[in-house]
Amino acid sequence: MQNKEVRVRFAPSPTGHLHIGGARSALFSYLYARKNNGKFIIRFEDTDQLRNVEDAEEKLLNNLAWLGIEWDESVDVGGPYGPYRCSDRMDLYSKYAEELLANGLAYKCYCSSAELEAEREAQVAGGITPMYSGRCRSINDSERKRMEDAGFKANLRFRVPEDQVMVVNDLVRGRIEFETNGIGDFIIVRPNGMPTYNFAVTVDDHLMRISHVIRGEEHLTNTPRQQLIYNAFGWDQPEFAHLSLILNEDRQKMSKRDEQIMQFVDQYKELGFLPEAVLNFLALFGWSPATEQEIFTKAELIEQFSLERVTKSPAVFNVGKLHWMNNHYIKESSLESIVDLCRPYLQDAGLLPQNLSEAETEWLARLVELYKEQLSYGQEIISLSSIFFVDETEYDEDALAVLSEESAPVVLREFNEQQQKLAGYSPVEIKVALTTVQEKTGFKGKKLFMPIRVAATGQTHGPDLPTTISLLGKTKVSSRIKQLLTNIN
Repeated sequence: MQNKEVRVRFAPSPTGHLHIGGARSALFSYLYARKNNGKFIIRFEDTDQLRNVEDAEEKLLNNLAWLGIEWDESVDVGGPYGPYRCSDRMDLYSKYAEELLANGLAYKCYCSSAELEAEREAQVAGGITPMYSGRCRSINDSERKRMEDAGFKANLRFRVPEDQVMVVNDLVRGRIEFETNGIGDFIIVRPNGMPTYNFAVTVDDHLMRISHVIRGEEHLTNTPRQQLIYNAFGWDQPEFAHLSLILNEDRQKMSKRDEQIMQFVDQYKELGFLPEAVLNFLALFGWSPATEQEIFTKAELIEQFSLERVTKSPAVFNVGKLHWMNNHYIKESSLESIVDLCRPYLQDAGLLPQNLSEAETEWLARLVELYKEQLSYGQEIISLSSIFFVDETEYDEDALAVLSEESAPVVLREFNEQQQKLAGYSPVEIKVALTTVQEKTGFKGKKLFMPIRVAATGQTHGPDLPTTISLLGKTKVSSRIKQLLTNIN
């Protein structure tokens, strides 16, 4: 179907957090709509009332907004084809279900859950693909009345035509065929009047004039069922594009118990990833640009995105690449914004007071600047800067090896003497003290800097030494050196 207007929707269930797979589907739908001057719609498929979670809609919208994904129509902003929540559209589903029933394209099924489960188990045991046998397809009016008088509740099933081939011309995967004989008559309305996903989504996509459905591969088997419903009403169908699975770093399908990676957008927000970095990272899950470019602004993604460059192969989640990409965005950000990013983590960990003085605010800015080039996400500032918040320094084998050299106590005594003479304690003044230590001891390079770094920080490697020492403060550095010298002697 070719509509004059491209209209693409994201239709999540409000059953929990926004999964990265769902976020990618939303992003690709958004990019396609914007690329084609169309509309991006968010609609909530809340047909599974038992699984719906309070505030899930609001949190999902907040997460999409955090990523920079904007929508044109939804529950919060309205639109010409609302309501945008299934539970608010029950009268529409009822109308179309009655039409199918009246035309003999659907029928009432009185089979109990126990009967259906027994049927399913027997099919599995016999090596048959489980599907409904159609036992209620041809019951007569008197039998139907008897069942209803006895209090049996009916599901409404779609009458799947036999011996047909449903063809999905997928914009990502090409031509895919499904035989109707392998589908079975599927439920479209529950006894409580609630439509099932396949029925509701088809009615809603038609009424909302959805032109393209871009969603995960797990929905591919739903597509022929939805096509059957389109055909039953004589409706034009949208075009379908099914995105590949996202695998973990072991190239296995992710599960909810997978601890290798963070699976929900909330987790990235909580750890202090930048939204533009996460958006950029998600865009490369199954889509490849025409060039080797990896860093994109949102405007560039919109300009370059196309379904033709979406791959059928699974996308592999690369944690290292995510950290590299977020680090790139951090380095490109202003110092002030990264200070604001890091501050709450240090405060919540009890390392900084909730109300900072002017001097503490200045010190924090210098601390963040020291680690800004290597910071992968906001919370990481806690581990990176741990040397500034401990009372006792621990020394590993490499550090102890440095301190065991004959030059170490000589350098440390001289540096401690020289730093005591400093009027201030700025990086520039500390550099002067280091130069004096070199002149007086004759040691330079690693022989000079390594013992001082280890004594001050407990580490053999780290950021700029004069700045590190300056931020630690004369009292702390002097105390650590004196303690070391006592132990060495």
